Amino acid sequence: MAKFLGLSQTLGHSKRGKVAVLLLNLGTPDAPTPAAVRRYLAEFLADPRVVEIPRLLWMLILHGIILRVRPAKSAALYQKVWTEAGSPLMDISLKQKQKLQQKLIEDGHDVSVHLAMRYGNPSVASTLQQLHQQGVDNIVVLPLYPQYAAPTTGSAFDAIARELSQWRYIPSLHFINTYHDNPDFIAALTASIEADFRSHGKPQKLVLSYHGMPERNLHLGDPYYCFCSKTTRLVTERLGLAPDEFVMTFQSRFGKAKWLQPYTDVTISALPAQGVRDVAIICPAFSADCLETLEEIVGENGHLFAQAGGEKFRYIAALNDDNAHIVMMANLVKPYI
Repeated sequence: MAKFLGLSQTLGHSKRGKVAVLLLNLGTPDAPTPAAVRRYLAEFLADPRVVEIPRLLWMLILHGIILRVRPAKSAALYQKVWTEAGSPLMDISLKQKQKLQQKLIEDGHDVSVHLAMRYGNPSVASTLQQLHQQGVDNIVVLPLYPQYAAPTTGSAFDAIARELSQWRYIPSLHFINTYHDNPDFIAALTASIEADFRSHGKPQKLVLSYHGMPERNLHLGDPYYCFCSKTTRLVTERLGLAPDEFVMTFQSRFGKAKWLQPYTDVTISALPAQGVRDVAIICPAFSADCLETLEEIVGENGHLFAQAGGEKFRYIAALNDDNAHIVMMANLVKPYI
């Protein structure tokens, strides 16, 4: 017996007891160049959760057309939002990680916080392998997608399961799949909007723009639309807005299929003709500002609004590394650490 006990200690098979929080977001190219964007898009658009088209047909389209044309166009857009710190999404995500680590330590928790991206770097697989090497056997995963959707949260779970399926010893795992109606999340969103209203005045219309998704997904059972609707209802109720003072829309559609409506760009273009010339827009599905908020909303949709006769257009930033956002994250993971 002593022989086997000694062998067990040598191999490190005793329970190690280390806890880690893994923050997970979508990802970003390593650089705003066509080559880097091509690598990123090749991984992102090859995910069957993201594009639900028969694989052989889609691979032919993806590699034969899209990856030959889109990288250069997307790289030009990334160049508009890239900063000295690099990708806005990566820069903000690293700040979120650092602040959450500090908050949990201040609250007396012996836990490490890590960051992974579903596509690009740091990858889910490499980050999980790092945790394994550090002796972590309890992992709390927080995908930073407030409203569950199969192409985002579901895909994050797939990546984690794919890596862990190769391990001999599976760690304890808690996966937080949505926080669309979490009281701390609703309070933080509401506070950010109220702060904007105090600084700039109440707009004629508040636009709550969520990332788009094919309408087909809703009919197949994806709860994303319903979760977006609940986030919208809870926030606007706390703000005390009347139905004609806000609108929920969906942005970033891709391809020719029918996506969730109303579309953000179509709505923004139509508002001035309806007498709405003062608009504030917020994107509650984004936990950190990125290409889709900084370029698509501020740039493209701001231009559309002005072109249609709008006068005042402002974007209310994502929660990013705001203290209320960090407190929300801490409160979400604390029950499991």
